[in-house]
Amino acid sequence: MKKTLALLFGGRSGEHEISIISARSVAAAVDSKEFNLLPIYITREGKWLNESASRSVLEKNYEALIKNPEALKKEKARVAKLKGRFKFDFSKIDVAFPILHGTFGEDGTVQGLLEMMNVPYVGNGVLASALTMDKAAAKATFKEAGLNVVSYVVGFREELESNINTVVKRCEKALSYPMFVKPANLGSSVGISKAKTRAQLEAALKLAALYDRKILIEQGLNVRELEVGVLGNKQVQASVVGEIVPCNEFYDYEAKYIKRDSKLFIPAQLPKRISNQVQKQAITAFKAVNGEGMARVDFFLEKETNKLFINEINTIPGFTSISMYPKMFLAMGLSYPELVSRLIELAFERFNERSRNRVM
Repeated sequence: MKKTLALLFGGRSGEHEISIISARSVAAAVDSKEFNLLPIYITREGKWLNESASRSVLEKNYEALIKNPEALKKEKARVAKLKGRFKFDFSKIDVAFPILHGTFGEDGTVQGLLEMMNVPYVGNGVLASALTMDKAAAKATFKEAGLNVVSYVVGFREELESNINTVVKRCEKALSYPMFVKPANLGSSVGISKAKTRAQLEAALKLAALYDRKILIEQGLNVRELEVGVLGNKQVQASVVGEIVPCNEFYDYEAKYIKRDSKLFIPAQLPKRISNQVQKQAITAFKAVNGEGMARVDFFLEKETNKLFINEINTIPGFTSISMYPKMFLAMGLSYPELVSRLIELAFERFNERSRNRVM
């Protein structure tokens, strides 16, 4: 008998459209002989729509839409009028696949709901999701695990609103230009800026504060951007290492999803010693945050010194047609459908293990 797999996508995040694109790819890869797919679209306002309304969103080609602002605007208007609420009967769901990038999906909120409803789900648990979503908290954990992190400063929206100069001076005392400024809790390079001057730093801080109360300011370095996938629960494997050479000055939202000029090298052209180091440190970081299921771990390799810095962990990495995570495992011989099937297996494996815990 087929099981029902609920695919959760959309969500209250700046990465809303990317989630839809990822969900389309996952939906196409789910084994239809084993699972009945139940798409559940979550609107920007947090409403959960029923299967019929959700499918109407999933069928749209958002890869094309995000490159056409006028068409995307019309689609948003159409979606805003969709009717049909999802009835919260979780007993009919055998396993969930949250493909919700960013806040209210990748940060432990949905994972906590699924835990309470006793539904197996793909990916990381509440702790790993929440911890890695906060880039500053994650960096502190990485340092505790003995990994190198780029020097950074943390600021808050209320500081900017009361006296932005205090934050600027703190940054200039601890770091030098250029600096990267980003919301602490977001992904897909939304709200990130590179600041080369004080004026640019002030503008970058204000932009990041639009997306999150907590702001991370990092030292800019001359680096190569490396990524590696990890897969597993108790036994964790790392993929081949990939490298991104962005078409823009850094790998921002436009370079990731709109332009197609960024270059991806899989595997990255690295000495074997460094590739092994990246893979080993990725597993160390994954275990340090209590990771389960999957993650993409991002690193910086300083060009002058070959010193390796861990940047961040993405607990729900992109699953679009151009995303690095599935591509890196494909380079190891694991196809996209096989990867999706393995992730579902890991969801049941973790659920069965946790079911052994005594409740009282």
